[in-house]
Amino acid sequence: MKALVTGGARSGKSDFAERLCMSRASRACYIATAQAYDMEMKERIALHRVQRESAGYDWQTLEEAQALPELLQQLGGDQASQPAPMLLVDCLTLWLSNVLLAAGEDGEAASRAAMDALAAAVEQYPGQLVIVTNEVGDGIVPEYPLGRLYRDLSGVMNQRIARLCDEVFLVTAGIPVELKQLEYKL
Repeated sequence: MKALVTGGARSGKSDFAERLCMSRASRACYIATAQAYDMEMKERIALHRVQRESAGYDWQTLEEAQALPELLQQLGGDQASQPAPMLLVDCLTLWLSNVLLAAGEDGEAASRAAMDALAAAVEQYPGQLVIVTNEVGDGIVPEYPLGRLYRDLSGVMNQRIARLCDEVFLVTAGIPVELKQLEYKL
């Protein structure tokens, strides 16, 4: 089972994704893609850790800002010795931002290559996988080129990953709706 959970900022998507994992496995690996560049972000990350730990669920937390496809491949590893763990990736749009900004002038090409690697890793992951992402295209058109590029790449990435997932949840105001059940087929 692979599930994508999307929605706007503060929509409740991470909370829902965590509860989804807890309902489907007795333990999971939480892959955090955020980087703490300032004190406010450090405090957010610390708060998220405390909230997960206080839930009484067996989370193993890994932090990976850029090499997410490689980490998914590594964790999917050798199935003969041990089944692949339930994974929660939070979140893809932060990961894409990390990749885009780290690449500098080659940002678009590097991001597209990273998205190809991510799609392959998601498709090949043998265990349960829940992925959180943001819907960044629902707002105004960014006024600067890098913002427009990020919005466009995020939309392309979300569509690609959604096609690979068995379930796609849109969370708005804390209410999840499974979109693939509602999908109109042409």
